Formats: sequence, C-alpha cells, structure tokens
Amino acid sequence: MTGTVTGVERIAAAFADSGKRAALMPYLMGGFPDLATSRAIGEAYADAGADLVELGIPFSDPLADGPVIHAAATSALAADATVDGVLDVGAALAERLPVVIMCYANIVYARGFETFVDALREHGVSGLIVPDLPLEEAPVLLELCDERGIALVPLVAPTTPDERLRRIGAGARGFLYTVSVTGTTGERGALVDVEAILRRAAAATVVPVALGFGIATPEQAAAAADAGAAGVIVGSRLVRAASEAADPVAEVHALVAAMAAALR
Repeated sequence: MTGTVTGVERIAAAFADSGKRAALMPYLMGGFPDLATSRAIGEAYADAGADLVELGIPFSDPLADGPVIHAAATSALAADATVDGVLDVGAALAERLPVVIMCYANIVYARGFETFVDALREHGVSGLIVPDLPLEEAPVLLELCDERGIALVPLVAPTTPDERLRRIGAGARGFLYTVSVTGTTGERGALVDVEAILRRAAAATVVPVALGFGIATPEQAAAAADAGAAGVIVGSRLVRAASEAADPVAEVHALVAAMAAALR
C-alpha cells in the first residue's frame, strides 16, 4: 500500500476522482504474452487514462471466462507465468493506480487464505475478485481482507435472486462487480437492458457498481455510464488486441485512450 492509505481507500478514491462519468478499469492477463509485456500493457493502460486495473492470474480452468481470456491464460501458463510473477507485475502497476487481482478459488485455497491475502498486501494490491467463491464460503476471506485493508469484490449476475443480491451487496467492498449478461466473458454486439440490472444492483449496496462482461467499444463504455454504471470493466477486447497486434502495447494504449475519452 502507498503510505497509510488502504487498498479500500485507493479504490474509493479512484471511483470518486476519475474525472469521468464512470471509472475505467481495463483487464490484464498477467503473464500474457509474457510477464514483461504484460507489465508494459498495464503501464499503457495507466498512461491512456485507466483509473484502476483488473489483473488476472492465469488458471487452467477459468470457468467465468470466454475463449479469448481462456486462451490467454493457457498461453501465459505455457510461458511459465506464476502467481508470484504476476503479483510482481501487480506491485509495479500499483505504483501508478489501484490493482485488483482476479483469480480463481483454487489458487487462493492452495496457498491458504491468510498467506494469499498477506501476499496481496505485500505487493500493494488494493482488491481481490474470486468469481467462483460462493457467498457462503466468503466470510473468512472477507475478514482477512478487511483486516488488511484489501477490498474483497463480489460479483452479481442478472439472475441473482433478490435476497441473495442483498446479502452479497451488504458484504461488498470497493465496488460491486455487476455482470451485464448471463454467460462468460467476451465481446458482445450490444448491451441489453443494463439500466435495469445496474439499478437493481445499486439498490443492494453502498459501494459503487461497476459493469463488466461484453463491453468492447468506446460507444458501449459510454452507454454503460449513461445507464448508471459507476465503473466500466473492459476485458476480452483488450486481451484480443494484445494477442493480434504487431505492437500490443501501442494497440491497447489506443483502445484504452478512446474508451477513456468516451467516458469524459
């Protein structure tokens, strides 16, 4: 952490002080195509106007992710990306903007909750997303994160029942990650009825609501903000750019800059 500012406070400031209609949070697959380039991509995000970065730890069975991010994770693992290596990328990026780690529960369980959360704090990480950690198994991890000033960010879907949504929203830290569609991550042609989804999520929590899954263009980012999102998360489009472009750093910089401009 920077000075005495906690990760929770850094995230709150990023949303409050973005200078945009919604904070912009691009996703980065740690170690893809290699650790050094993934750090350079994250630096490009910061240079282009990102307010936070979601940093993924590659995993062999990423059940919430579509084919683009799944392929990037497979490639990163083949290139010998490790949890520690990705956390080192996170530590470097945390000098610039709040870093929210996204990883699957197996990784957290394998190291042990306390050991893993301590590592996040040591690397200056501000938040943690564990998409396959059920609400019922979250209290111990939430307590450990709270003690260390790290935001444990839960996800909700359009299909989350009202009572469960209220319980998840009450325990949300940092922001509430709201999934725009049922299904996995990936680019979509259009956002459908996200205003109702966002309104329902916002009514269940006191933290900002960020919208993810399916946002791929500046126009879609702007539409999410218009619909009431306090944050916009962009993943597959940027990961695809990093996999296809001759100069992935320049390409993602241009894409993030266009999305940041659309949100101003």
